[in-house]
Amino acid sequence: MKSSSGIITPLGNNLPRGAWLVVMFLFIVGALNYIDRNMLTTMRFSIMDSIPMSDAQFGLLTSVFLWVYGLMSPLAGYLADKFKRSHIIIFSLLVWSLVTWMTGHATTVNQLLVSRALMGVSEAFYMPAALALITDYHRGPTQSRATGINLAGVMLGSSLGFIGGWIAEKYTWNLAFNSFGIIGIVYAVILFLFLKDAPKNDISSFSDCNVKKDENRISFIDAIKNLFSKSAYIYLLIFWGFLGLVNWMVVAWLPTYYKETFNLSQSIAGVYATAYFWPASIIGLLAGGYLSDRWSKKNPLARVIIPLIGLMFAVPAIFSGSVTAVLGITVSAFAVYALTSKFTDTNMMPMLCLIIDHRYRATGYGILNMLSTIIGGLGVYIAGAMRDVQIGLSLVYQACAIALIVCAGILFLVLKTAKKRN
Repeated sequence: MKSSSGIITPLGNNLPRGAWLVVMFLFIVGALNYIDRNMLTTMRFSIMDSIPMSDAQFGLLTSVFLWVYGLMSPLAGYLADKFKRSHIIIFSLLVWSLVTWMTGHATTVNQLLVSRALMGVSEAFYMPAALALITDYHRGPTQSRATGINLAGVMLGSSLGFIGGWIAEKYTWNLAFNSFGIIGIVYAVILFLFLKDAPKNDISSFSDCNVKKDENRISFIDAIKNLFSKSAYIYLLIFWGFLGLVNWMVVAWLPTYYKETFNLSQSIAGVYATAYFWPASIIGLLAGGYLSDRWSKKNPLARVIIPLIGLMFAVPAIFSGSVTAVLGITVSAFAVYALTSKFTDTNMMPMLCLIIDHRYRATGYGILNMLSTIIGGLGVYIAGAMRDVQIGLSLVYQACAIALIVCAGILFLVLKTAKKRN
């Protein structure tokens, strides 16, 4: 229905049965997803003692994962639009858990490379399907909150990656992969019994996600044409690419920045870079979702406005954190950046629901995911190259602040386009 201002608003607040249970199921899957992918980097010395390799070869293990993950994301999104999203999620979890278990049995560098590539393929199928399934169940004023809770699981998994390093140090690195692989396989069986797609009649009756009842054909070529025919989607693509560039630069180099700028030990620098950053990110996801859902009851464009407000705080935060010589100010500034930048993450899929055909939500997110991952990996390399030519991380982060200003400008264009559409 339309409000008095002409903006499309939800048809009702009633949720399909099990809507919040689905979110909690996927919260756990998201945590497992990021534990399994990230714990390899926490056990570098244990793995290299067992399987001799150069630093470049060890770095390639992460690069291969990111490249394959990014390239597979559009196809993964399309399949989540074409087939049952719950089946795609369960299949993804089962396969990457098997691959995690297989990784624990690797004895050569090439076997590790193959396992990381397979991990990239299998994990790529999770996020587009999961976010699309959540928005199938949560179609109105709970949409951003539900998305934020799922992504909070991702952040929790990122922060728990150290568990792999602890197991590797206390026992063996193989045990970490074997254990989490088995946990994932068991959980996939549980999901097979309980995780279901949202009722189709509930999805098709909701106008906030641009449903077109007479269009049921799903085609990858049609999806590409459909998505790229919308200027707002192209704006979001550019926006998400820039944001991925900034986020990867910040996260990848923040421990080094603390260590070099404030003359800290490696362990203490790591604490400052993670102990405040990830909890602030989780709070940002939940707060951004709550604020957006509450405001969207009167104005659906709140799902674009809240991320824009978040960027207005993130820009001065990252800039001030990069120019001060006071450790406390830097820690506080980057915590504010972590909190407010996540207003975008929790609202990205809900923003897509405002501007694209409901049939291609997962495909649309998959393409966004591909660009963000590839550009993000490039950003990490660019920051390293800048350091090689004696450009300090302070200037790198100031450049990131400028990039966030560009992001805010692009998001303003999305807001104007969405306002005209509605």
